[in-house]
Amino acid sequence: MRILCGVLLLLACSACDKKAEGQSVAVVNNEEITASELNAELASANVPRDADKKLVTARALQTLIDRRLMAEQARSDGIDRSPEFLSRQRRMTEELLIGMLASRQMDAGKLPTDSEIAAIQAKQPQLFAKREVWGLDQLQYATPTDPAVQGKIIQTKTLDELARVLSESGIPFQRGRNQLSTNSIPIDMFGRLASLAPGEPFIVPIGGRSVASAITARAPAPLIGPAGRTEAVNLIRRQSGTQTLENRLKSVRKSAKIEYKEGFAPPK
Repeated sequence: MRILCGVLLLLACSACDKKAEGQSVAVVNNEEITASELNAELASANVPRDADKKLVTARALQTLIDRRLMAEQARSDGIDRSPEFLSRQRRMTEELLIGMLASRQMDAGKLPTDSEIAAIQAKQPQLFAKREVWGLDQLQYATPTDPAVQGKIIQTKTLDELARVLSESGIPFQRGRNQLSTNSIPIDMFGRLASLAPGEPFIVPIGGRSVASAITARAPAPLIGPAGRTEAVNLIRRQSGTQTLENRLKSVRKSAKIEYKEGFAPPK
């Protein structure tokens, strides 16, 4: 009986030792890294076509291994059990699920008709036939919290005036040039930007910083033909997918049982 138990234990232990074979390209502390994981890593790396495939694959695999090892260290330190990790993990999981749901909605949607494509191209010409590339003069700086300084910034009519206000207020800034295609501007913002006086800046807050831009040049860059059609199809499908998700959210919100702690309920 003892001999039999020993044999069974030996077989069980040998079964636990995973091998780098089949779909497994590596084993890190008995945890497999699969070919699909490696392919996903390569896809997210945007590898140039002329790159050495063997070398890039080896580096990608090493990156996966290093990440797996560091994750193990984080777990050994108990980070995976901390409230902060659990909260951030849940948020990332939810965002991933919503993103994949949105992609599935887009893939499942019907292709738009020729008339729908023509209609959206006519309705939003700044994205298609009248698309432009704007040259920008820009200032980047930490957004001030002093209301008095904010008021002075709003009153400026040129970037030079803005630079002077920032200097007088002791706020450092960086100045440079950039380009902006009109098809990347939100529809509700395009009209306001296009009607700005020459050299008048517009300010976009990004986190704790602000980027002030003034349009210095406008060059026609029409998006027509097959490229314009592809862009129109993608735009229609994105809009349709967004609308479908909004409708589904309204539906599930109505049927969901939601209970708020006193003082946390949204206003009626």
